[in-house]
Amino acid sequence: MTKRIKNTYFLVSLGCAKNLVDSQSMSQLLNREGFLLVDQPKNAEYLIVNTCGFLHSAREEAISVLTDLASEKMPWQKLIAAGCMPETHRQELIETIPNLDGLIGTRRWMDITTVIEETRDHRHPIPYTHFPQVATVGQDEKKTYRTAIQGGSAYLKIADGCRRSCAFCLIPKIKGTLVSRPMEKILRDAKALVNAGVKEIILIAQDITDYGHDLGMKNGLTRLLEAILQAVPNLPWIRLMYTYPGFVNNEFIQLMGTESQILPYLDMPLQHADPRVLRTMGRPQNIDAVRKNLQLVRSAMEDIALRSTFIVGYPGENEKAFQNLLNFIQEVRFDHLGVFAYSFEQGTPAEPLGDPIPEHIKVERIETLMRIQAGISLERNQKLIGKTLLGLIEGVDEENQISIGRSYRDAPEVDGLMVIEGLAEIGELVPVKIHSAITHDVIGTLVDQGD
Repeated sequence: MTKRIKNTYFLVSLGCAKNLVDSQSMSQLLNREGFLLVDQPKNAEYLIVNTCGFLHSAREEAISVLTDLASEKMPWQKLIAAGCMPETHRQELIETIPNLDGLIGTRRWMDITTVIEETRDHRHPIPYTHFPQVATVGQDEKKTYRTAIQGGSAYLKIADGCRRSCAFCLIPKIKGTLVSRPMEKILRDAKALVNAGVKEIILIAQDITDYGHDLGMKNGLTRLLEAILQAVPNLPWIRLMYTYPGFVNNEFIQLMGTESQILPYLDMPLQHADPRVLRTMGRPQNIDAVRKNLQLVRSAMEDIALRSTFIVGYPGENEKAFQNLLNFIQEVRFDHLGVFAYSFEQGTPAEPLGDPIPEHIKVERIETLMRIQAGISLERNQKLIGKTLLGLIEGVDEENQISIGRSYRDAPEVDGLMVIEGLAEIGELVPVKIHSAITHDVIGTLVDQGD
C-alpha cells in the first residue's frame, strides 16, 4: 500500500502554453506554502488537473485524465479540476467525474491554495467549488512569475483574456476581456529568466498585438519590446505568439526587422481567406489588406518564417470558399501551417449557425490543404540547404552522436526540428550547417566553433 505523504501534489497541465504558465504559477504558490511536487499520482495527497476547455476534443481529454485519476484515487487523496473547463462546464465535470473533490476556474488560478485548504477536510458528496464573481482573469498574481521554463526556452505571459469577437471562440466567455500585465512585472520576469540561463523567451497572449490597449497604450507591444530589449540586452532570442491581422503595423515591423534579438518569425492565425466566411466568423475580412501586410513583412525581413492557422468546415464554407482558401495558401506560401476542423461550441456567437458540414467533408478538406502545404513546407526547407543557422538544443542522443534542436524558424511543439550530427549541450545555441531537408525538419552538422 502506498504510504500517505502529507502536503504533496501531482499536477497535470493540459492544452496550450498559456495553460502551462498558469500551472507553473500555481506550483510556485503551492511550493511557497510548503507543498512538494511529486511525479507520480500515487504519491500525491492532492491531484490537480489544469484543464483546457477551448474545444470539444480538449474537454474529452480533460475528462479522460480526470476519470483515470479518479478511478485509482485513494480515500486520503483529493482530486481537483482547475482551469478553463470548470469555467463553462463545471456541472458536466461534477456529474461525470466520480470522487471529484474541488473545482477552480482559470480566472482565479491564484486561489489554488484556498481550494487546497477547503478540500483538506471536505467530506460532502458535492465537490467544493471556487468561482468568485469576477469579470476577468485576476491581476493579483501574488508575486508569482508568469513564466514556464522548458530547457533553454521559456514562455512569458504578457496578457490574458481577449476582447475580440470571433464567432467560433469561447475564450472571452472562459476568461473575460483583455487584461494586460503591467510592464514592470513583465520586465521583472524577463530578467529572472535570463538570470536562470534561458536563451529564448516566447511572449504569449491570446493576441499579443493587443497588449496595452486596456492600459491606454498606443502600439503597446512595440513599447513593451523596446523596454525588454533595454532590460535584457544579452537575451539572444525573443519570439512572438500570436498576432492579429491588421495590427502588425509599420512601427512594429521596423523594430522587428532591425533588432536581431526579435526573431524573424511571425505567427498570425488568419482562420480563413474567403471574405464571406471571415465575415460570418467575425474576423477581419479584407484579405487584400492581409496580402499587402504579409508582403510588407517579407520585404522588411527576407528570411522571415511565417506561420498561420486555418479552420475548415465552418458553416457556410462551400466549395468556392474552400477553393479561395487553397488559392490563398498556394499564393502566400507559409512556412508553417496549422489546420483544424470547425468545432461546434455551445455558447459561442456561431452557435445559431449549427454544424451543417459533415465530418468527412471536413477531413477531406484538411487532407487536401495539408497535402498542398507539405509541398510548400518542403520547398521552403530546401532553400535552407547550405546555410548555417543557430540551433537551440533541446535533446541529445549520445549513442548515435545526434542533437535535436530548433532554429529561429520553429516554435516549440508546433513546428519542425533540427536534427544535428554532433553533440551539443542542452539549452545552448550552436551553429548548424544545413545539408538536407524533409517536409517539416532540416538535417545538419554541428559547426566547430573553434574553426
